Amino acid sequence: MVLALLLCGAVLLLALAGLFAFGVRRRLIQRPGGTFDCNLRWEAPEDPSREPRGKGWTYGVARYNGDEVEWFRVFSYAPRPRRTLERGGIEVLERRDPEGEEELALLSDAVILACSVRGTRVELAMSDDALTGFLAWLEAAPPGQRVNVA
Repeated sequence: MVLALLLCGAVLLLALAGLFAFGVRRRLIQRPGGTFDCNLRWEAPEDPSREPRGKGWTYGVARYNGDEVEWFRVFSYAPRPRRTLERGGIEVLERRDPEGEEELALLSDAVILACSVRGTRVELAMSDDALTGFLAWLEAAPPGQRVNVA
């Protein structure tokens, strides 16, 4: 009986430590500022009939870092960004509202921005305010950089 209680206590302690680590990691990511909630779908299908639009989304946090946007998965312990998007390599293709199953997979106020990042189709879902900031960041590229904001 005592062993079972100790084992349950240890499992509970490990679960709490894991949740605490998620919180600390998110705080460290947000510390420098310039962060926003951003869902990401890498290699998104161009033709939605091939794959349902609600599949492939990953919840994350994006952070501006100079001429890059670093994207971190929320449910990860990794200290480094999962994806890094360079301002010069991003080409905006279209902006749209979530449709069908996407409305369930994304945050309630999300707007989807389809982009091409060095030839790979990527979709970013973020709030209207975050989208305005992201497009302003793209347009604020230094002189001589080619930026397509469509």
